[in-house]
Amino acid sequence: MPRTNMILSLTLPCALFVTAVLSAVGCGAGAEHRGFAMPPMPVEVSPVVVQTVADNFEAVGTIEAIEAITVVGEIDAVIKALPFEEGGVIKRHDLIAQLDDVQLAAEVARAEALRAQSKSTFDRVKNVVDQGAGAPQDLDDAAAGLKVAEANLDVARARIAKTRIIAPFDGIIGARRVSVGTFLRAGQTITEMANIDEIRVTFSAPERFLDQLNRGATVTVSSPAFPGNNLAGHIAVIEPMIDQTTRSARIVARVQNVGRRFRPGMSANVSAVLSERTNALTIPNEAVFGSGNQTFVFAVKADSTVTRIALVLGTRSADIVEVLEGLRPGMQVVRAGHQKLYDGGKVLPMMSQPRTQARTTSNGG
Repeated sequence: MPRTNMILSLTLPCALFVTAVLSAVGCGAGAEHRGFAMPPMPVEVSPVVVQTVADNFEAVGTIEAIEAITVVGEIDAVIKALPFEEGGVIKRHDLIAQLDDVQLAAEVARAEALRAQSKSTFDRVKNVVDQGAGAPQDLDDAAAGLKVAEANLDVARARIAKTRIIAPFDGIIGARRVSVGTFLRAGQTITEMANIDEIRVTFSAPERFLDQLNRGATVTVSSPAFPGNNLAGHIAVIEPMIDQTTRSARIVARVQNVGRRFRPGMSANVSAVLSERTNALTIPNEAVFGSGNQTFVFAVKADSTVTRIALVLGTRSADIVEVLEGLRPGMQVVRAGHQKLYDGGKVLPMMSQPRTQARTTSNGG
């Protein structure tokens, strides 16, 4: 057989085989189009929940002690005793320092003797005047002398009282700055003490938030030094004057310092509630997607098909979004898996985990 005829005879069976395969594929595709249906798409769903939505104001503040003093001496004297424990707890009226009082004690004794003498003189002159044997001027002079003696005694007693330096409030006392035997000058520092059972947190708020921040409003205070340790307090002071440079007001909150962990001088994160809506409709933040300038969500219908719904949103947090229009309580929305969905698509819903209360944040910086 010639070579050309051989090639044709080999090509013909191959062409017939390809044609048969294409015919078989075409028949299969047509059968799929006529009878095959896509299986339901597994998705994670979450209900539309009615809950409280809170708008929060957040700022960074500075912690101060509710009471703090530098303990100093008021008179010049030698220190006889420092009975406090450094860094320990001290109660009101506990002795911090005892100064030498020998000379002042003698002055008190002298003043008491002079007062007793003046009192005796006054009583004697009064008896004489009452009997009509003395001049009223003599009684006035004796009364004046008694008052001077009593005043001198009060001064002496006040001076000797300054030799006992006592704690004016309960608190924690610091390290000693002087030693026993030191000649203490008036105004010289002995130690420091502070009451940190309650603390003050000072922060600033821009003027646009002042209408929503009121005295008595609840605040939550935390510190980077103690993650997860949040303290509750309230706004105690809103300064009446606005800073002309920053256009902000100074605000002071009072907070119970449970465990005395927060110390004066530390920074603090302050969160204050601006407003709350108790009947807000909320859905997970992941359920919302955008198209152009509009936001949407896929809602699951009773027949397990989904429909795309346009939304009007309110406040938004990291995990929760408030829905103002578009949904009703009890509806279910697709939380995860909506990327491949289309309007009318069939789904296999799986319930997601419960959500926490929604909070939105306004930065006060």
